[in-house]
Amino acid sequence: MRRALHVLDHSLPLRDGYVSRTLGLVDALRGEGWESALFTGPRQPGARAPEEESGGRIFHRAPGFRAGARPPLLREWAEMAHATRRLMDVATRLRPDLLHAHSPGLGVLPALRVARALGLPVVYEVRAFWEDAAADQGRGAEAGPRWRAVRAFDTWLFRRVDGVGAICEGLRADIVARGIEASRVHLLPNAVDVARFRPLAPADAAARRAAGLASDGPVVGFVGSLYRYEGIDLLVDAAALLARAHPTLSFVVVGGGIEEEALRARVSAAGLGARFAMRGRVDNAEVERHYAATDVLAYPRRSMRLTELVTPLKPLEAMAMGRVVLASDVGGHRELVEDGATGFLFPPGDAGALATAIDRALGAREAWPAMRARAALRGGGAKLGAHGRPLRAALPRGCLARRGRRAAHARSCSQSSMRRRAIESGRGSRKTSGSWAASRNSRENQPAVSSSSASTDRLRSRASTWKPSMIEPGKGQGCEEW
Repeated sequence: MRRALHVLDHSLPLRDGYVSRTLGLVDALRGEGWESALFTGPRQPGARAPEEESGGRIFHRAPGFRAGARPPLLREWAEMAHATRRLMDVATRLRPDLLHAHSPGLGVLPALRVARALGLPVVYEVRAFWEDAAADQGRGAEAGPRWRAVRAFDTWLFRRVDGVGAICEGLRADIVARGIEASRVHLLPNAVDVARFRPLAPADAAARRAAGLASDGPVVGFVGSLYRYEGIDLLVDAAALLARAHPTLSFVVVGGGIEEEALRARVSAAGLGARFAMRGRVDNAEVERHYAATDVLAYPRRSMRLTELVTPLKPLEAMAMGRVVLASDVGGHRELVEDGATGFLFPPGDAGALATAIDRALGAREAWPAMRARAALRGGGAKLGAHGRPLRAALPRGCLARRGRRAAHARSCSQSSMRRRAIESGRGSRKTSGSWAASRNSRENQPAVSSSSASTDRLRSRASTWKPSMIEPGKGQGCEEW
């Protein structure tokens, strides 16, 4: 079984769409013949140990980074250098066949450095553009100097990694428009675990009581992270507009994020009280109970570059569970929802339009059974078992084998040199472990490479002294297909 080392921005115990995709992808890759190791960079909240267990999985961390008083750019550069050193330690010990780096680029550059030092291929999976998310959170204006610098950095990375994966067509088209060869950019769509997200019975009073909801009327819900671009403030305003016409209608929001406190204050100011429940972050079992208790799931994303390009994961979950979906008419939603067939679309950024869409959905209940069936087929059809092949798809046949032979040859030469120097200095020879391309069994039966060994120190030195000029576009590893 081949081994991929995933380089992540964050992971469990945090729970969001990024983490859900990672876990589902890793599980699906196991069925494709890939063993996965998980590494998170310095931005993982609360990381204190080099290795931590969460959710039954081992995560390799990069604790100890202190930004100090460094100015922007220097701070990020120091963060990437710290991640590179730690990733080198992990990679030399685990001996992966490939590095699979996930957005943002702060983790991709360390992966690229380590991969080049060790003779390994690297894949960059793009889940969103870092510059767009930063602009939405007020960290630089769209098309401003910082936005352009980050975009240029990402483009530079696209040209140097061995393969690029995009989670939706919007991202893929944008990457190709930057001059990246289309054959190197692979579509790796969001998907759901159909064993977990199965069609549910229509919501009833018992399901609502199980979720702690007092209302016996219809329930409109949202499950996801609370960022400004999600437009949940519009859902609060729409609830206030509908209060008189639909006195038994209630709302529930499940999830947390930087907008949570502001949203709670908005609910209170609107006088919605218990009709608009804010649940915060909950565990998986509670998430599923709330899906079961809702009739309609609303996703009122605002229109901006990020939402026009990126498909969210949560609507697919709701569709796979047979829920009626309302989604704003932005590019990321249009890839998932067909208006009137698998859900309802409405103009973005308008609380009145959202209220009208909710009223429309509630007035079309006779169409819900057929819509739920089509939505479940659409959501369940995007299963990870069918789309969990980014490593196989992104690496041409034979590329890994050639690189494995090259890496094994380089390692063999290095070990021979070490033994020769040891004998000459009177220290005797040292046993060394097998090639980077060794099988899983040989990995388990051989001692791990010591992070204090001469070879590891030399590799770490190569990575830490790496400069951009050391990698030519498209010539990182000499794999002919790329």
